[in-house]
Amino acid sequence: MEFNLKYISLGILVFQTTSLVLTMRYSRTFKEEGPRYLASTAVVIAEMMKIVACLLLVYKDSSYSLKGLNRVLQDEIINKPMETLKLAIPSGIYTLQNNLLYVALSNLDAATYQVTYQLKVLTTALFSVTMLGKNLGLYQWLSLLTLMAGVALVQWPTDTPEDLKKEISAGSQFIGLIAVLSACFSSGFAGVYFEKILKGTKQSVWIRNIQLGLFGSIFGMMGVFVYDGQRVADHGVFQGYNKFTWIVVTLQALGGLVIAAVIKYADNILKGFATSLSIILSTLISFFWLQDFVPTSVFFFGTFLVIVATFLYGYEPKDTTDLSRA
Repeated sequence: MEFNLKYISLGILVFQTTSLVLTMRYSRTFKEEGPRYLASTAVVIAEMMKIVACLLLVYKDSSYSLKGLNRVLQDEIINKPMETLKLAIPSGIYTLQNNLLYVALSNLDAATYQVTYQLKVLTTALFSVTMLGKNLGLYQWLSLLTLMAGVALVQWPTDTPEDLKKEISAGSQFIGLIAVLSACFSSGFAGVYFEKILKGTKQSVWIRNIQLGLFGSIFGMMGVFVYDGQRVADHGVFQGYNKFTWIVVTLQALGGLVIAAVIKYADNILKGFATSLSIILSTLISFFWLQDFVPTSVFFFGTFLVIVATFLYGYEPKDTTDLSRA
């Protein structure tokens, strides 16, 4: 049963990661009449959906008792204000990161974004060393060097066909690159900070996600008011929303829950396999379906290095001391 759950959770992660990137890219570049949907409102709605999903999971853990659910929320959130406030920092950073991903995918094709975004492995590793005092092994340091080389090759300037240049002229590769790099740094810091908090308390992941969602909704609504307040007043919160927008919002809301399931049931090697498969699928679909990307030999070699680095970072060599004694 555990074997099945491992691969089921892994399959869901591949599906969620790939479909989120592709549908977000499509929803930000699809040409239609009227105003385009606001990324800031999509982020807020995703946070609210995540809160609802986590509340249902806590309700399930409370034996489907409303009294039990209320007691857990009282004990773990309301009666522990300082513990709850600790989530304000990573929540604000996650909210910024989610907005940056919309900017990145509005300006980068799905394949380039997917590969470049793997730099979050590097930032997470560096923050783990500085904030958690973790020691990285030889294979991990080699993987980080390989990762940087691979991403550099993926971002290497190439001659783009003129017709494709016209298609992507509305976006800026430089803005997309800055957005995805900023998202990598915010993801690394927030992830390590969140891990540090989880290790210091015994609260469940679902309760922590509710706390993140509450702060995320507040920060997100502040962003809507500051940056898109006038447009919301003119055309409403759900301006430009269509079926693809709702798919993106739902996938983004479920992302954290899927990752939590994978962390519970899968190991690093399998997570690396899921990431690699997602990159390959994104590249193929971006080329054949979205038609906003023309791969080159340099891109393929850089992608290969990134995939190798992903596996290498999660590789744990077997201890041969016990075998030598036998």
